[in-house]
Amino acid sequence: MSFSKFTTTLGVMGAAATGLLAPVIAFAQEAAPAAAEAAAAAPVPEKADTVFMFLSTLLVFFMLIPGLALFYGGLVRAKNMLSVLMQCTVIGAMMMIVWVVYGYSFAFGGSTSPYFGGFAKIFLTGVTVDSTAATFSDGVVIPEYIFVLFQMTFAALTPALIIGAFAERIKFSAVLLFTILWATFVYFPIAHMVWDANGLIFNMGALDFAGGTVVHINAGVAGLIGAIMVGKRTGYGKDMMAPHSMTLTLVGAAMLWFGWFGFNAGSNLEASGGAVLATVNTFLATAAAILAWSLVETFARGKASLLGAASGMIAGLVAVTPAAGSVGPMGAIVLGIIVSPVCYFFVSVVKHKFGYDDTADVFGVHGVGGVIGALGTGIFTAPWLGGTGAEDFSIASQFMTQLTAVVITIIWCGIVSAILYKVVDVIVGLRVSVEAEREGLDLSSHGEAAYHS
Repeated sequence: MSFSKFTTTLGVMGAAATGLLAPVIAFAQEAAPAAAEAAAAAPVPEKADTVFMFLSTLLVFFMLIPGLALFYGGLVRAKNMLSVLMQCTVIGAMMMIVWVVYGYSFAFGGSTSPYFGGFAKIFLTGVTVDSTAATFSDGVVIPEYIFVLFQMTFAALTPALIIGAFAERIKFSAVLLFTILWATFVYFPIAHMVWDANGLIFNMGALDFAGGTVVHINAGVAGLIGAIMVGKRTGYGKDMMAPHSMTLTLVGAAMLWFGWFGFNAGSNLEASGGAVLATVNTFLATAAAILAWSLVETFARGKASLLGAASGMIAGLVAVTPAAGSVGPMGAIVLGIIVSPVCYFFVSVVKHKFGYDDTADVFGVHGVGGVIGALGTGIFTAPWLGGTGAEDFSIASQFMTQLTAVVITIIWCGIVSAILYKVVDVIVGLRVSVEAEREGLDLSSHGEAAYHS
């Protein structure tokens, strides 16, 4: 074959090969930008949001230990101080394990059920350093691990709130068993219903920014049922049962207020204007509630007390919890002004009228305050009242939705909690002996004393 014919043949073969490969080359050229575009479209967590959520998580943990522990510890008698500290500490530790084993899955496991999150994320299955959780903004995500931890602190704090209702007379073993059962059958389902996209209450359109129903109404109702079923303290109404250290109580309350900024602002799930609004409202509602409680107390008994100021502080924090991200600053102030006199009435009149012994007024402050906050959210979210609601926001419609959410939470928590207290009573017994109670739970249950003379 001549050189000219050889080159001609190569040219023909090259052209043919080019023609055959052209579609492949074209596809590759089209696919590469498409793949790059898809990769670019996948949201990536912002470092600022991750750090913000990390700090918020630590603040909520600070609310439990030492905040709540010292707050409750100061409210009980000196002989029961360590028992309260121990209960808060062990509940927190236990709930951290329960949460990662199955609690996170039961609440946020991806199930389409309106009541239950499912089993898909048992033992944190599928949660990795690369998995993400959505926030309230389109295209904004945070690492799923930090969402797991943030919600874990809520799950640890909530059952610890309950123990204040029956402090000074309950068995330590009963506290631990009840906590596990209550978290499983009350807290996790309610958290799913309220905060998961498939939840019953979420899909009703109820607003609960940081846990008015999930945390405070839940804990308040469980506390009331517990106070009634465990029974009054020995000598209640006859013996002196004043708080042994208002200093510790105020220190604990101040720690709670400080940690509550993580509780409320962190519930925005990202470092944005919503978190700032929640912070502003957490300041203002609490300040208004402290002043309102002190004023009411002055009118009612002639003097304002430090216990009253601390109670007003917690009541204001509770009331603004469901509303922090949706009401305006003036709405937050009004909530604080409203919640204090209502809670004061429950702890000073209703409790004595019905004769139940709620040691730390868990129902009167958390339960009642949570209801006020949940219902108030349905009003003060209105844009013409300074809230963040849409232009077509309807106070009547939203209020009824909030009321429905409150009723569902009260009924679910009330019935299931009563059953669980009975189960615990049958298995280990709820209450210590009269002798152990008179000696004090520090010595009788834990073999140590908080103070030595």
